[in-house]
Amino acid sequence: MAILFCDTDCELWYTHANEFDLKVIRMPYILDGEEYYADLGEETDTTAFFKKMRAGASASTAGLNQTNYYEIFKPYFEAGEDILYITFSNAMSGTFNYLALAIDELRAEYPNVKYLQFDTKNICMGAGILVYMGAKYCREHGDDIEATYKYLESIVDNVGIYFVVEDMKYLARGGRISPSKAAIGNFLQIKPVLSVDTTGKLDLCSKQNGMKKAVKYMLEQFDEKYKNIDDAPVCILDADNPEAADDMLARLLEAHPEVKDKIWRQPIGPVIGAHAGPGTVGIIFTKA
Repeated sequence: MAILFCDTDCELWYTHANEFDLKVIRMPYILDGEEYYADLGEETDTTAFFKKMRAGASASTAGLNQTNYYEIFKPYFEAGEDILYITFSNAMSGTFNYLALAIDELRAEYPNVKYLQFDTKNICMGAGILVYMGAKYCREHGDDIEATYKYLESIVDNVGIYFVVEDMKYLARGGRISPSKAAIGNFLQIKPVLSVDTTGKLDLCSKQNGMKKAVKYMLEQFDEKYKNIDDAPVCILDADNPEAADDMLARLLEAHPEVKDKIWRQPIGPVIGAHAGPGTVGIIFTKA
């Protein structure tokens, strides 16, 4: 059996990761100075995490170093396994520089091992959908990681991700916007709708006046762009904002009852949540 890796920045729920025997690289986050590791929802209390953020707790993220990656992958290189790591967007973190150094070191030690690394150019369940579809394809096609890589190449540009943040101060903390713009935006109830561009970087695609209009805009994007590709899920996520997410879900099903059996409804995890902040709501789907 080929060894399939993903990381917790893909936000794929742990039950789906277990379904395909994925090896999960846990990415770190820091809450009020204490380091934790994301676990795809297995034990993390996301409601408590966002409650602490709302109360003023400082939340941030960190990457792994070369030694971390070396120790994670070495047992599988030693065993001579075929390895495919489906990553979150390489453009969003410097951690992949350290990964590259570790893999170069391991390849020098174990030159006959087949290791492939696929960049989803996405984050959260934008990456998670591709991890899920790639793992499903791989297990159904004889664990052929080269064929799986080509399959992922054929669909990587067919993922739509849209999310709106409730409070712009968290974007300011992460350096995405200035504190003054965040303050003005919050005062005016401006809700930025973000996506991910073709290079794997965050992209501001709209500014809406209020959460309901932001949700309406995201549903309009679904109406315009949705395409069922290989029965991929339609994911609705929230960071401690179930009211807005449930409203989105109800409106989506009213307009598109055909996707009812494809809906995945889950919370946003702490790594993504540390940057987007509590109140964030998003929709992820396959598109034409």
